[in-house]
Amino acid sequence: MRRLPVYLLIDVSGSMTGEPIESVKNGIQLLLSTLRKDPQALESAFLSVITFSDRVTQVVPLTEVATVQLPNITASGGTSLGQALQTLTETANKEINKGTSSEKGDWKPLVFLMTDGQPTDSVERGLQAFKEGKWGIVVACAAGSGADTNLLRRITENVVVLDTCDSNSIKAFFMWVSSSVSASSKRVDSGAQPDTLNELPPPPEEISLLKF
Repeated sequence: MRRLPVYLLIDVSGSMTGEPIESVKNGIQLLLSTLRKDPQALESAFLSVITFSDRVTQVVPLTEVATVQLPNITASGGTSLGQALQTLTETANKEINKGTSSEKGDWKPLVFLMTDGQPTDSVERGLQAFKEGKWGIVVACAAGSGADTNLLRRITENVVVLDTCDSNSIKAFFMWVSSSVSASSKRVDSGAQPDTLNELPPPPEEISLLKF
């Protein structure tokens, strides 16, 4: 079976304490419950959650959607975005089936990154490693005005912005992620993978697509 890997890279630094981190946890649970009602997503989508603050932790290894168990997530510390990109790349290289001459490997991973602030480490090494990876669609979400959208633009051309880091905006983001994964699952079920944001459902009104 060719899996559709989906990686969530989530900022859990101290500035996410309170409503933002609770909204993220609720959003991921909503994402899971929505995908579990989708036959194509249940068949092909595998989810991993990687959090970053002072440390980077893969709290959910790449797991089929039906059996994902989300541990408790807390917010504290800094924003090690560079290390997060490095860890994401190394983790995906280990988890993704590359395929052989006689059997196709997994589909290219979808990546959804959310951050609300400035990185507190150097991003260059992690960014270089990430750029050398083979990814499907990569979306970076600036949650509120504190995120560095110019830096996120270096990671991916698909940058979306939440005006505020409140529960409604974060819920809308994860609902859009779930509909994007569902749409991608349907595409891979027919033998093709979406390559651009235009092939995914349009973001809701709470989410602005950053134009450069």
